[in-house]
Amino acid sequence: MNRISRMGSPWHGLGAVLSKELADHLGSARMRLLEWLVVLTAAAALYGAIQGIRQTTSSDPFVFLHLFTDAQAPLPSFAALLGFLIPLVAIGLGFDAINGEYGRRTLSRILSQPIYRDALLMGKFLAGLTALAICLVSLWLLVMGAGLILLGVPPSAEEVVRSLAFLVAALAYAGVWLAVAMLCSILFRSASTSALVALGLWLFCALLWPMLAPALAQAIAPPDLATVMGSGMDLRTVAWQQGLLHLSPATLFSDTAITLLSPSTRALGPVFLSQIQGALLGSPLPLSESLAIIWPQFTGLIAAVLLLFTAGYVVFQRQEVRA
Repeated sequence: MNRISRMGSPWHGLGAVLSKELADHLGSARMRLLEWLVVLTAAAALYGAIQGIRQTTSSDPFVFLHLFTDAQAPLPSFAALLGFLIPLVAIGLGFDAINGEYGRRTLSRILSQPIYRDALLMGKFLAGLTALAICLVSLWLLVMGAGLILLGVPPSAEEVVRSLAFLVAALAYAGVWLAVAMLCSILFRSASTSALVALGLWLFCALLWPMLAPALAQAIAPPDLATVMGSGMDLRTVAWQQGLLHLSPATLFSDTAITLLSPSTRALGPVFLSQIQGALLGSPLPLSESLAIIWPQFTGLIAAVLLLFTAGYVVFQRQEVRA
């Protein structure tokens, strides 16, 4: 195909694609099913957290944040549950974004309009991200409202800011898996194949990679024999292990959630004596210091979104579209 200079902005038609895709997402039966799945499971986790909070003393200045972090068996905490459900919803929205157009034979007709591939791909991604943002914001408002009604105490300003920062991190995490799903929808013409590959990547990152990373770290940087005999930690092995673990978006999101929602968290990974020397154990950190701790994790999530979307953009631009 001969390359010619394009007329006008490559983002012409972005608004039309965004509004059409967003309307399709919000009105689809798939989206409603995913929404009910998230709301019902989150409500169960929230109920367990409230029951646990009522049994504790009210001296905790961050009692509202326990709504996100407290767990009651057999359910995990609300934050951990979101870490499990957000990828499912994101993959459900994006696994057929492009190959679905191929299957319906509508992609060539869309691109025959004054809409470039840039606007089409960006519009689909922003529509999926907006739908996820609407779901997460609604869920956050439900949690805060339920806390006000059932606990009877208002959240402090710092609790609101910390929970909002957690909401932004959750949206970035959702963007990672939406970009993964859209990349798979570009690479594979079958929607079922792209869904299976995206779900397989998620399961690998969430379940298998935390088990493989320590073994790989020991293979790359074997611990010193004297350290092993002394039952200590080899710093090179630990550094490799932490670096490999943080290649997973699930680990990045988990670290971010723990630091933001548990103000007493002072370090991620192994804690050395120099990190707690002079500190009052259990005392909360200021918000600025918590943000400084999770800044690498948050920027890692944003970088993953940009990298995956760019990869999908490059592949999509090189694909041949036939009528």
